[in-house]
Amino acid sequence: MNYFNYRGDDLYCEDISIEELAEEHETPLYIYSFGTLRRHYQVFDRAFAEVPHLVCFSAKANSNIAILRALINEGSGVDVVSGGELYRALKAGADPRKIVYSGVGKRPEEIRYALESDILMFNVESSQELEAINDEAGATRKKAPVALRVNPDVDPRTHPHISTGLKENKFGIDIDASLEEYLRARELENIEIKGVDCHIGSQILELMPFLDALRRLRDLVKCLRSEGIEIQYLDIGGGLGITYDREEPPHPDEYAKAVIEEVRDLDCTLILEPGRVIAGNAGILVARVLFTKERDGRNFIIVDAGMNDLLRPSFYGSYHQVLPVRKRKRETIVANIVGPICESGDFLVKNREIPSFKRGDLVAIMSAGAYGFTMSSNYNSRPRASELLVSGSLASVIKERETWDDLTKGETIPEFLMRY
Repeated sequence: MNYFNYRGDDLYCEDISIEELAEEHETPLYIYSFGTLRRHYQVFDRAFAEVPHLVCFSAKANSNIAILRALINEGSGVDVVSGGELYRALKAGADPRKIVYSGVGKRPEEIRYALESDILMFNVESSQELEAINDEAGATRKKAPVALRVNPDVDPRTHPHISTGLKENKFGIDIDASLEEYLRARELENIEIKGVDCHIGSQILELMPFLDALRRLRDLVKCLRSEGIEIQYLDIGGGLGITYDREEPPHPDEYAKAVIEEVRDLDCTLILEPGRVIAGNAGILVARVLFTKERDGRNFIIVDAGMNDLLRPSFYGSYHQVLPVRKRKRETIVANIVGPICESGDFLVKNREIPSFKRGDLVAIMSAGAYGFTMSSNYNSRPRASELLVSGSLASVIKERETWDDLTKGETIPEFLMRY
């Protein structure tokens, strides 16, 4: 459920007309519904109420500090994968003891920053990373709390670019070698073992991959305890999918029931890292039609948002529903919705039956609240879009539209080039 609905012929976000917002703030424009965001978090969190747990929203899905703060106010922690995301989480007011730091490539200064911030724990991805964290902890005279991210070699049955739990993927430590790594971690002077971590992928639409991974994790936790290694936290990552088109992912209640059944006897605090399932359907991207053209029977609708604004269709071949901001009587055509970027891969919709949009029409690209703005770029020197957060009849600008001046911020022309 989300709070983007038609009132008569006009699409609204909560109590505000999308057309009104687009006219005032221009396009391309990201719009998020606070009510949807909060509701999704509450449903997910309540699903795990019967067991000790901590929900750490995945900042990579949507890292705007207002979005993070909205979830932090609900009790959420944050899953970060860079020093920049850690900075954002802290700036948004996150409790450091509710922050977990994942990611395969942590730089020394990022590790130091996390140690000084007193985060809950690092999710360690490799033997060398474990050594680096031990070294940085020693230099700062701290004990580094860690979980090892184990790779269970489970097929999540999702797009290969967002599969992370197979042996062929770069993530984590082979589960068959994990006991040896834990025994080595126990001997490191500046390491404190806190838990076990696993994340098998994103946009997962079935329960079985999660359960297959959990069964392997459960066996590992029991094995570690038999070796005298106490495990307080079991971080099972995120990955629960959402509906973009006709997908029917498990409801959070169904997901939680199945997870709890598998781990009930482990006496661990569960850490969960949802991102897309919280934010995905809480946001849209609004674009305006610039031109239309037809060539050799192919219809092109050219809008002012491109792959630099929403990369998912070009990168993953992802489906996003497209709705008219104002309904009009019009025929439907098979068309491509494309952007202004100088790439043939710049499309938002490919060969789909859609309304016959006309020049000046506003279109809403739905389910863009996760991995939308966070993956946007300045390619073709295009300023990034503005972001709004709507609560009832109040709309707040949470990220100003970039300007052309912003595009050259930090750039300089060396003196020797000025002689010509």
